[in-house]
Amino acid sequence: MATAVKICGITRPEDALAAARAGAHAIGLVFYAPSPRYVTPARAAEIIRALPPFITTVALFVDAPAEEIRSTLATAPAGLLQFHGSETPEFCRQFNRPYVKAVRMGPGVDLLQYARDYHDAKALLLDNFVEGLHGGSGIAFDWSLIPRGLPLPVILSGGLTPENVMEAVRRVRPSAVDVSSGVESTRGVKDAGKIAAFIKGVRNGDA
Repeated sequence: MATAVKICGITRPEDALAAARAGAHAIGLVFYAPSPRYVTPARAAEIIRALPPFITTVALFVDAPAEEIRSTLATAPAGLLQFHGSETPEFCRQFNRPYVKAVRMGPGVDLLQYARDYHDAKALLLDNFVEGLHGGSGIAFDWSLIPRGLPLPVILSGGLTPENVMEAVRRVRPSAVDVSSGVESTRGVKDAGKIAAFIKGVRNGDA
């Protein structure tokens, strides 16, 4: 199967459309105020309305209260949730939406245990561990840390760019790849040319 592509940290409708036109399967909306890619629920709703059909919208949260998540989704009805903090499996599954759990790949991380604990997640999103950051670091982790035979699909993230994504797809064979800073002109603003080059790299990796 072709590797799916998610363009994360979308802050403008025109960037969401550029991702869709280039062949992205999903876009990510960051509801974490400290992030330079944060969007308000109202802005996210505007972005969602601009998208063509069959593009998955992903809402990213970091240790947000449950009521905040419900309120956000009432305004910006994303189809998939992405949890980037220390959320428990019980917390993640209470919103009646499919979810993915992000794992920051620091020393001693046991991905097999994560897969057991979050067994009903759609996937594990593997990102680099950078102190104080929850994604968007632009730094790759050691892909050899990913064990073979994980019982959940892998979404590879962290430091992916148009230049290295072909190698990443060939080496890891993830179900999907996730990029944010690697396709930006400035923080929070995507570059349509970089998005297209990134997706071309994914397709070359698939081939």
